[in-house]
Amino acid sequence: MKFKCPSCDMQLKAEPEMAGKVVRCPGCNTKLSIPATLTPASLPPPSGLPAPSGVTPPPPSGDAFGTEYEHGASAPEQQSASSSYQPKERGGWEETDPANPNPWLALAIGAVASLAWFGIMFPFGKGAPGTPPQNTMDYLHDLFLERTWVNYTETFFFFWAIGLIYLKIQKLRHQKDAMFLDVLPAELGGEINRENVGHFIDHLYSLPGRLRDSMMVNRIRKGLELFEIRQNNGEVSSMMSAQSDIDGSRIGGSFSLIKVFLWAIPILGFIGTVLGLSTAIGSIDLQVDDISKVMGSLGKVTSGLGTAFDTTLLGLVLAMFLNFPMNAVSKAEDDNLNNIDAFCNEVLMPRLNDGGGVAGGDTNGIMDTLVKAVATSQKEFLVDLNALSKQVKEQADNLDRRATAHQERVDAEFAAALNRMRDDLTNAVKDSVKTTTDYTRALSSGIQSLNTLLSELGGKQILIHQVKKKGWFSRE
Repeated sequence: MKFKCPSCDMQLKAEPEMAGKVVRCPGCNTKLSIPATLTPASLPPPSGLPAPSGVTPPPPSGDAFGTEYEHGASAPEQQSASSSYQPKERGGWEETDPANPNPWLALAIGAVASLAWFGIMFPFGKGAPGTPPQNTMDYLHDLFLERTWVNYTETFFFFWAIGLIYLKIQKLRHQKDAMFLDVLPAELGGEINRENVGHFIDHLYSLPGRLRDSMMVNRIRKGLELFEIRQNNGEVSSMMSAQSDIDGSRIGGSFSLIKVFLWAIPILGFIGTVLGLSTAIGSIDLQVDDISKVMGSLGKVTSGLGTAFDTTLLGLVLAMFLNFPMNAVSKAEDDNLNNIDAFCNEVLMPRLNDGGGVAGGDTNGIMDTLVKAVATSQKEFLVDLNALSKQVKEQADNLDRRATAHQERVDAEFAAALNRMRDDLTNAVKDSVKTTTDYTRALSSGIQSLNTLLSELGGKQILIHQVKKKGWFSRE
């Protein structure tokens, strides 16, 4: 949810679960309470209302989903303007290390804190040096001020490490304050595209230098500037992932010197133990006859043993007290880095619109998708082609079988018809020959009968004269 600081009127944002908590404004550093419910005045202006003063709204643009073109501009003209868009040359800003504190400043803080601690312990000393402590504060005085140089060194290293942790806490506080900034205001656009990405970058450059120099703002600026040039969501995501790894390495490396102190303080305690034992053993003198001198040497032995054990005790206690804040700060920095990663992945990346691979979009992802789609389509086409070839082969074989059967049937019917025709013709010829033979026989028989009749009539012969017929043009 979004709200404004009542002191400096800076636009801020926070998660809903933080409602009612008291935080510091990153702009004016004053304490304010996050409102539990947003009033209408604190809500951002809805879409379609004029942008806030001092912020230039993005130019209107049409899209493929029917967005109207304002001022009578046509789609081709706006596409031409979009294609001629050139990113601005910006110099960025000088980035400070977000996690590594200044070791020399921490050294000064540690030195001042050590002197202050020794000054605090000094008044609690009672009795002469080397005498047994009378109370707890006297024991602490002797522990820090009446032992060997090892105790002074352990104390100084401890406060030097505390100085580093203090500076890291200040840096972490600055990083957390930057999380309240509204770095991607909805007034500039619901999505970030080629036309309005420059306005979002200009908004980041308009933030105060103290606020914009943070891991979150720097990462978003780098991502938007890359998007302004490339318009490729995949490359922006890869760059932000790499930047997250770099920030994580910086945070992990910033504890190196503190870990050295955490290792050195107990080692110094063991060194003090060795020195105390050496002093105790070296002070034993059993070659004297005076019992008072023997008792004096035993006093030196016990003093040396006390020094040995006290230095080890101090080293272990200081290391233990140093370990807790170091791990607490480390976890807080890791949580803050995770929050930045979540903001980039859940807020920034979904709002980036690279055009879906058109005009400088995510061509790599589109090409991968196209290659996979073509490969899948080709595989399906080959499977379908094999199935179709199999069906065509089966149909061709079926046609061959049917053609062969049909040819055999035609040949059989033709042979049968030819045989029937031959038989019919033979029978017809035989019938004709028989009929002719019978007629000839009948004629011969008739002639013989006639001749016989004529012979019987006296040998007379009958002459048959052929009478000529008169034609149409005959003279007779």
